[in-house]
Amino acid sequence: MSILKLDNLTYSYDGGKKNILNGINLEFEKGKIYAIIGKSGEGKTTTLSLLSGLTSPTKGHIYYDDKDLNKIDKYKYRSKMVGVIFQGYNLLPQLTAEENVILALDLAGKKIKHKKEVAKNALLSVELGGDKVRRRILKLSGGEQQRVAIARTLCYEPDIIFADEPTGNLDNDTGDGIMKIFSKLASEQNKCVIIVTHSDKVASFADKVITLKDGLAE
Repeated sequence: MSILKLDNLTYSYDGGKKNILNGINLEFEKGKIYAIIGKSGEGKTTTLSLLSGLTSPTKGHIYYDDKDLNKIDKYKYRSKMVGVIFQGYNLLPQLTAEENVILALDLAGKKIKHKKEVAKNALLSVELGGDKVRRRILKLSGGEQQRVAIARTLCYEPDIIFADEPTGNLDNDTGDGIMKIFSKLASEQNKCVIIVTHSDKVASFADKVITLKDGLAE
């Protein structure tokens, strides 16, 4: 059963004269990794923005767990049901790794007594532990910062994880490590992982590759 469904999804600009996406129908299931690929300008970033509720479609519908996304509180959707991991990490540099995760718990409205323990476990799940947990973000490597970004998303237990070029700023070995974490999240935690990428290497980790071309999904 699909956790996310696109029904005749269309997005246009310039007064409707130009369709970036034109009647796309797709379904996404939990426990799988999906890679969305395509040349620049084919709508990869637009698709991610639509799926994460940051942008509304011109036509068609997006269904989360069989509920029309237009009828779901968008803040609740993005802070509790789905998680978005950006290429630039979007972490607060003045805070430690642990504090960044705790902040995500607070923003999600999670009423948890032992937030430090939850944050620590989330960081351990992405193989970040020891004194690195208490280091400020700028004292961590790019790969470590990306792990914090993933842990920050995992702490409130979303069903779906969206990732925008998650290895774009990383070397090959570090990028492979990040992709192995995503693989575990899908296979062991039953998450639906949807990745937008231009990398064939990243796409090779996916259970299904979706190519955007001329407004359509192949």
